[in-house]
Amino acid sequence: MSTTRQELSDSTSSAGEIKPQLSNPTAGATARPDKTPPRILRSMLALDDFEAPARRYIPRPIFGYISGGAETNASMRGNRAAFDDLAFVPKALVDVSGRTQKTTLFGRTYDAPFGIAPMGGTAMAAYQGDLVLAGAAAAANIPMVLSGASLTPLERVAETGRTAWFQAYLPGETGAITGLVERVARAGFDTLCLTVDVAVGANRENNVRSGFHTPLRPTLRLAWDGITRPRWLLGMLGRTLLLHGMPHFENMGPRVPLLTSTGVRGWRVRDQLSWNHVELMRRLWKGRLVLKGILAKEDARIARESGVDGIIVSNHGGRQLDGAVAPLRVLPGIVAQAGEMTVMMDSGIRRGTDVLKALALGARFVFVGRPFLYAAAIAGEAGVRHAIKLLWEEIDRDMALLGITTLADMRPERLMNARSFDDFGRNK
Repeated sequence: MSTTRQELSDSTSSAGEIKPQLSNPTAGATARPDKTPPRILRSMLALDDFEAPARRYIPRPIFGYISGGAETNASMRGNRAAFDDLAFVPKALVDVSGRTQKTTLFGRTYDAPFGIAPMGGTAMAAYQGDLVLAGAAAAANIPMVLSGASLTPLERVAETGRTAWFQAYLPGETGAITGLVERVARAGFDTLCLTVDVAVGANRENNVRSGFHTPLRPTLRLAWDGITRPRWLLGMLGRTLLLHGMPHFENMGPRVPLLTSTGVRGWRVRDQLSWNHVELMRRLWKGRLVLKGILAKEDARIARESGVDGIIVSNHGGRQLDGAVAPLRVLPGIVAQAGEMTVMMDSGIRRGTDVLKALALGARFVFVGRPFLYAAAIAGEAGVRHAIKLLWEEIDRDMALLGITTLADMRPERLMNARSFDDFGRNK
């Protein structure tokens, strides 16, 4: 079949770089050709646009769990404010026709400098959510990090997503650590990410107010929330139960069904997890080891000395300690302590300009969470591919307007304090 001019135009940027092929089928069970994308995607022009339709689609308790933070949501607000405090200093009359977003991370080249952050319980909101996210990420050649709190066996996600990483919540117990490391290795993952900012569960008052419980409790309130969201009830929950049976929490503690009146998640105590356990994981795990949830410079130094390959500077998207500093604000200091260790970042990134600001301050890569899950909920894999495409195109456009051709050109001098008349370098 011959390739039309329009198809060539759609797959190539103004710079001549091949875009991620987001409309081709992938090798996973959920993959399908997106010949006619859902109509709703026509009005999705930016990542934030996915939230409102997702709120209408997802039952209130589940949406509240996904969208909310801890206590007053101060950290969530602070994450966005940090980006607003920085302004760009673009350069003009630069030939930017050869710009590229190719990024090498742990020896692997990705087509963009961003990936999909780990999110627990995605299959509560989106049909086969974990597989959808993994398949879309593989199609776009970006990483997707599978949460240990997921409802899909990690082995299935490894088969679907050739670019997938695995993220673990672990107690300070040698047996539990050893067992999970061995299972992740058998599944074929090459990158293991340990989340380190969950010594205890956060105070998620919004979960109580919205009626969310994990696992879900069959109550009249939950039934009403489902009935008033018939597309979710039939298209997500009904289809899941009919085709796959009751989902279970598969990758962390005892196997517990998603919906139960008596079952309890097997949350093991994590307040004993320490650097000794990180060093144990380093000895056991032969692949890339990443720590997620680092905010202190001293912790970055210890991670480097412990043989960790990379860290993700993160406040858990504002979902753990309310009032924790925004990752962007501590990023330069952490990079200074990291040495050769790879520094990445998440929490609050919604625009291509956000990605570039993080890269300018020293991050090698960033991760985005909630918007991709909203996209999966309202439009499946086509929705996630569309969201990835939107962010990729924003970065491509922003690079041209800034006067850069590679992401390595995005340095601190390209920024300044948005609230000062001085340059960024003299306002550290």
